[in-house]
Amino acid sequence: MDWTIYWFMFPLAICVTTTASLCGIGGPALFTPIMLIILPMIGPEYALTSAVAAFAAALLTQCFGFSSAFVGYYRRRLVDFRSALPFATIGVPLGIIGALIANLADDLLLKGVYGVLMLGLAAVMLRKSDAAPAIPAGEETQLVDSDGQTYRYRKPRQGLGAAITGFGALLTGMVSVGIGEVLMPQLIKRHRLPVPVAAGTSVFVSILVVLASAATLVTGLILAGGVAAFPWNLVCYTVPGVLIGGQIGPRLQGRIDQAVLVYFIGGLFFTIGLAMLWIVYRAH
Repeated sequence: MDWTIYWFMFPLAICVTTTASLCGIGGPALFTPIMLIILPMIGPEYALTSAVAAFAAALLTQCFGFSSAFVGYYRRRLVDFRSALPFATIGVPLGIIGALIANLADDLLLKGVYGVLMLGLAAVMLRKSDAAPAIPAGEETQLVDSDGQTYRYRKPRQGLGAAITGFGALLTGMVSVGIGEVLMPQLIKRHRLPVPVAAGTSVFVSILVVLASAATLVTGLILAGGVAAFPWNLVCYTVPGVLIGGQIGPRLQGRIDQAVLVYFIGGLFFTIGLAMLWIVYRAH
């Protein structure tokens, strides 16, 4: 195992995690296409052994990235733990189930599902909402951050949103993406939480789901192919990168136009989705 081949993933991981934690989305949404699309383009020696290996590496990496981001949001007191608990209760077990399915599924099928998912996420992020959502019902609460800023909102009540949360967690276990991407829009658009609070709360829930999913995927890979089946020589560079990036994102929260960021990520997701489906098409 060559321990120097993926050295360039260190600075790249810093950029990826900064962007992901700033948006409250899962880092694997950006890491996975890098591992499945970009690395094989650099050379065959950079390609990972399977899609599941890429999903597992992306999720394990993001465990550390979310941990770092969580510390940043926690220090700023932007995590609503009471609101996060119901989402985590649904997400964690379904993330594990998704990971178990991934270990048994065909590689091309997983890549196809991932491509379709990215196109769907792009459509959601790029869709304009002309009408303001109704003020949600629920217990009124408030949160005061470390700068003394007071945020007032109603405590989220999942209702039908529980199915969306569960589906996102299931996809996280299967293809490394889903929970952050469905949770952040819910908290902002449906429950109308302030963006900084929604981002911090989304990161906390996501880390629990990602940790459970990653542990299941890595265990499955090791049981099937031994310790060498997992790309340790890749994550040794991505992990320190995400630890740094996870601290930068929360510090930039509120300083970058959120609308511009959303459109940028939406366009990126659309491009990734098309590229992944093209790879699946060419493999047939």
